[in-house]
Amino acid sequence: MRGDLFMTAKEWYLTTPVSEEDIRKLHAGDIVYLSGTLVTARDEAHKMALEKAEKGEELPIDFSKVALYHCGPIVKKEDGKWKIVAAGPTTSTRMEMFEYKFIHTFKTRIIIGKGGMGDMTAKACQEVGAIYAAFTGGAALLAADAMKEVETVYWLDELGMPEALWVLKVENFGPLVVAIDSHGRNLFTEVKSKVMENKKKAYQIAGVENK
Repeated sequence: MRGDLFMTAKEWYLTTPVSEEDIRKLHAGDIVYLSGTLVTARDEAHKMALEKAEKGEELPIDFSKVALYHCGPIVKKEDGKWKIVAAGPTTSTRMEMFEYKFIHTFKTRIIIGKGGMGDMTAKACQEVGAIYAAFTGGAALLAADAMKEVETVYWLDELGMPEALWVLKVENFGPLVVAIDSHGRNLFTEVKSKVMENKKKAYQIAGVENK
């Protein structure tokens, strides 16, 4: 990984919908603050959306115009309105089996979660023009603070609260670190590769067999 990664990182303030042209300007390590429409979706929502698309059924959301957040929020009703209580990110590897097809099918430009994603998601980001941005785990209240309004919710009866599509109006949601960009870089795999390289060197210096 480049040693100057965070020295050269840029800070961006984006508002959905975001164009492919704008996404191509972003690079791994950049910081993003997001405003506009954010939709939560975990594995069950990914699966249902893809199944409906394959059947030619109409979807309640145009996923190309929103950011997608891997999250199962805690939500309550106050005075007849939904309010986000906590909204920390879900581990994104749960969605790896769906994300390549999801990005290609719906042209979703911004995916947000924690823990990173794999080679197929990175490939889709490069081919379609999308990014995966990491939000800090354990910061559920910080995330909720940026969520100014619950516009609506879909598939609540079918999937339940954590798996439903919560459509949220957000303001400066972040900081989000671009971990997978549209140029072929994936910080998570780069870090893993660097760790393995350093481990190998450490074993060589110690004169120990690396098993």
